[in-house]
Amino acid sequence: MKKKRVLFIASTGGHLAELMQLSPMFSKYDTYIITEKMKNNISPKELFHFPVYYLIYGTKDHPLTFPFKLLANCFKSLYYFIKIRPKYIITTGAHTAGPMCCIGKLLGSKIIFIETFANIYTKTVTGSIVYHFADLFLVQWESMLKLYPKAVYKGWIY
Repeated sequence: MKKKRVLFIASTGGHLAELMQLSPMFSKYDTYIITEKMKNNISPKELFHFPVYYLIYGTKDHPLTFPFKLLANCFKSLYYFIKIRPKYIITTGAHTAGPMCCIGKLLGSKIIFIETFANIYTKTVTGSIVYHFADLFLVQWESMLKLYPKAVYKGWIY
């Protein structure tokens, strides 16, 4: 039986560390990971035996370069989506995941968004956008249900 293709995507740092908490699921699917290329980030390629792809690192904290890096990542995300053709996209968020979730939704993937553990009382920018079209939107704090009333509370992934 053919395994379902699942793309796990997250920005580097805490978002990627959260996503790696889902690693027991990786062997159950035809798994792909996308994160940002950094010298000091977790290297999933060294930990697992499945494809890992990288986007350009860039945050909104760098207002001069962010729009260009975001645009470049949109094109790279479209390329990776066409190459992978995931049935599901699972993300713990941040800006890296936003374009891929939008592309995936438009092209038929199911989107599972896990709002970051770091936010207890405030929405993330990416979460605020993806919430409106995610097939499953999970929060790790019960208090977040006030901000995302259609979300599902499942507790921490740690």
